[in-house]
Amino acid sequence: MRMFDEQYSKKIDAVQLSNSTVARRIKDLAADIEEELVCRLKICDGFSLQLDESADVSGLAVLLVFVRYRFNKSIEEDLLLCESLQSNATGEEIFNCVNSFMQKHEIEWEKCVDVCSDASRAMDGKIAEAVTLIKYVAPESTSSHCLLYRHALAVKIMPTSLKNVLDQAVQIINYIKARPHQSRLLKILCEEMGAQHTALLLNTEVRWLSRGKVLVRLFELRRELLVFMDSAFRLSDCLTNSSWLLRLAYLADIFTKLNEVNLSMRGKNVTVFTVFDKMSSLLRKLEFWASSVEEENFDCFPTLSDFLTEINSTVDKDICSAIVQHLRGLRSTLLKYFPVTNDNNAWVRNPFTVTVKPVSLVARDYESLIDLTSDSQVKQNFSELSLNDFWSSLIQEYPSIARRAVRVLLPFATMHLCETGFSYYAATKTKYRKRLDAAPHMRIRLSNITPNIKRICDKKTQKHCSH
Repeated sequence: MRMFDEQYSKKIDAVQLSNSTVARRIKDLAADIEEELVCRLKICDGFSLQLDESADVSGLAVLLVFVRYRFNKSIEEDLLLCESLQSNATGEEIFNCVNSFMQKHEIEWEKCVDVCSDASRAMDGKIAEAVTLIKYVAPESTSSHCLLYRHALAVKIMPTSLKNVLDQAVQIINYIKARPHQSRLLKILCEEMGAQHTALLLNTEVRWLSRGKVLVRLFELRRELLVFMDSAFRLSDCLTNSSWLLRLAYLADIFTKLNEVNLSMRGKNVTVFTVFDKMSSLLRKLEFWASSVEEENFDCFPTLSDFLTEINSTVDKDICSAIVQHLRGLRSTLLKYFPVTNDNNAWVRNPFTVTVKPVSLVARDYESLIDLTSDSQVKQNFSELSLNDFWSSLIQEYPSIARRAVRVLLPFATMHLCETGFSYYAATKTKYRKRLDAAPHMRIRLSNITPNIKRICDKKTQKHCSH
């Protein structure tokens, strides 16, 4: 029965949805995604977790937990839960929040193979405590420390002469950026002088990844700053000191290179093999750079090399010594955080190079590996697929050895997903939306699962009372 004609139907369609209607539909979509995720986790062979906690704009402690698992012929990554901790944000509370979700949806803890966090084994913090409690209920689970944090800690160490230049560069930047009036005047001056940029970039310890860009920008605006800086400012003479500028140019180059390496280790489906390959490359480059500097060849540092050409000068022995010391010291520090060990799982990285039985495999699995590597079609697939997809696609044909390989690939190598998640959370729940329950929004935004609209509509269909 039609209650309105077409004219009235168009008018009804033009009516905007209320806030409650939009919120309800967002929750319905999020609930459907969560239902699908739970179903996948119940039938998967294993999964790994990545968790972190932070405070939002309203002061609530927010817990983000991501999960990696095998589904069909690929390894998937999804948001497991986004919850606010109402009381104390302790390790026990964090564990209870995750454990309640597992028990509510009847997900077995025995399937958990690894927990990744930003807490090292030596740290006595709430995240470390939560990881310990998870390993208690999941005895076969291991724990790992984010490899990006290891890299960040390693690159902080440098010789005193370079550290002083870095600190002074930050002070110069803060002298401008901390004063809006100064920033506006600098912008006007840069525009009049036809500079490539009109503003400096702010350096903070939290955003350490941008340090290379910050120093490059400072170096590129050195002439404009020399005109702009008040002679009363105690660091204004640094901009006329060629030795100081040479050290600054080197720091801009080396931090740019380190940032590029760090960015290459971010993203989805990054494995431990990916990270250690990048670090192995960086270690070789550091040795090459140090040898080049000893030979007074600075081609590998473009900013420094161009500046030397500009001033038609050479680098003092003291500066060369400091650079070599920094490069060699950085290499030694990285080796401590990323030690070279015998990789018992090298067969996972490339099974076709294995000629003897790996220590980690039993005889039956090694026989299966021989069958696998003798298959020409499988060898062709290895060159076409990613490592995750390659092993996931072999579950049906070579179940035993493929499941062992997937278990090695499941652990998270970095905390990139949690970092990205908190960025989205901060953009969603602002100071103007402090009362917002951001969990459904985060579920939709960060999940790779497409909601089943038909299933949602079928649940919402209201049957006539006579039926």
